[in-house]
Amino acid sequence: MNYHKYYPIDVVNGPGTRCTLFVSGCEHQCKGCYNQSTWSLNSGFPFTDEMADQIISDLNDTRIYRRGLSLSGGDPLHPANIESVLALVKRVKDECSGKDIWLWTGYLLDELSAAQREVLAWIDVLIDGKFEQDKADPSLEWRGSANQLIHKFHLN
Repeated sequence: MNYHKYYPIDVVNGPGTRCTLFVSGCEHQCKGCYNQSTWSLNSGFPFTDEMADQIISDLNDTRIYRRGLSLSGGDPLHPANIESVLALVKRVKDECSGKDIWLWTGYLLDELSAAQREVLAWIDVLIDGKFEQDKADPSLEWRGSANQLIHKFHLN
């Protein structure tokens, strides 16, 4: 897997202060997408064990309280990203007590493959659906267009 950008401190992509990783690779290529540079699987930088270690370290840093990890892109559930994303979310849940995980995908929940669904067991919130420019609404919380849905799995 490649990634485009990592923000160790982010207050835009989910509630509270978070770590946010934008992965590379997206099959949807939505018209009006603000992150077109992430569409190619080969763009960005290789996601290494060192980067995963950095994310874990940042989430556990007590100097700044981070509520959790946000995964966006590109698309974290692109078939080529599943193995790396699954390993990362498992590590976060195993090594970062109390942190939540939010994930944005262009795929619909009902259409996810078995491999993509495996990731769902480890995340707390899924925002699904392609960005649809004709349904764009800047007043929506955590979504770009009205067709996208927020699915809460494990939040209190």
